[in-house]
Amino acid sequence: MTDPAADARRPAPVDVPAPARAPSGSQAVRRALDLLHCFHDNGPDLSASELARRLDLPVSTAHRLARTLLSAGFLEQDFRTSRYRLGPSVTELGRLSYHQRGLHLATPELADLAERTGATADLALRSGPYAVIVAGGSVTPKVGLRRPLHSTALGKVLLAWPRPGDAGPESLPPLPAFTERTIVEHGALREELTRVREDGHALNDGESAHGVRTLAVPVLDRGGHARFALAVRATPDVITTAALPWFLERTRACARALEVLLLAPGERREGE
Repeated sequence: MTDPAADARRPAPVDVPAPARAPSGSQAVRRALDLLHCFHDNGPDLSASELARRLDLPVSTAHRLARTLLSAGFLEQDFRTSRYRLGPSVTELGRLSYHQRGLHLATPELADLAERTGATADLALRSGPYAVIVAGGSVTPKVGLRRPLHSTALGKVLLAWPRPGDAGPESLPPLPAFTERTIVEHGALREELTRVREDGHALNDGESAHGVRTLAVPVLDRGGHARFALAVRATPDVITTAALPWFLERTRACARALEVLLLAPGERREGE
């Protein structure tokens, strides 16, 4: 028989929370990649607590991810401050990708275009909602290389001639305004891309920053998709409305040269 008095004295069961589940392999990889993306803005070194705030993670989790990437060379640490920066493995892979894409071959062409036009010449490819400048006059240690697709001529070209698998403009997050000229509605952006396709080039006329005018054209692959976007950038008093055809002719000539130079060796042999 049970003793009611003893039952009354017995403490009530306590709900014990289940132990936190370790992230799955794919989630851990995603978090590690997100942590590396925290360094995209080319800002100062970051501490584990700053990484945790940017990723909305516990500091212990951010610290563990950072230590794992540190051991693999994707991060390095200033042991005086315990802050992190991108490591040599990122540099190595970046240089390998640069040469595998043939971008070292594009540098003389871009320099020649810049000299002939008096403008800054840049070459970019798409990475999600950004145009990433991979070669040209804007590639400097102190300048970030990512540009929003919706407010730049480079980005408009990459959206107007998408590669297979690229998401359309409707997939972009809310479009922030950088000036009063920035396109901030997805419907207006689709209309702009239709005009870009019809004209064969894109313009950024003060949409990303005041006093900047950029003209961009596609560097097409054999399927008619933009492998890269090529742009010349200057002020409106350099790239004037009257001078646009002159700039466009020279930028398109450079793009045609790059379409051949940036073909993989195997693709070149296919055309022989």
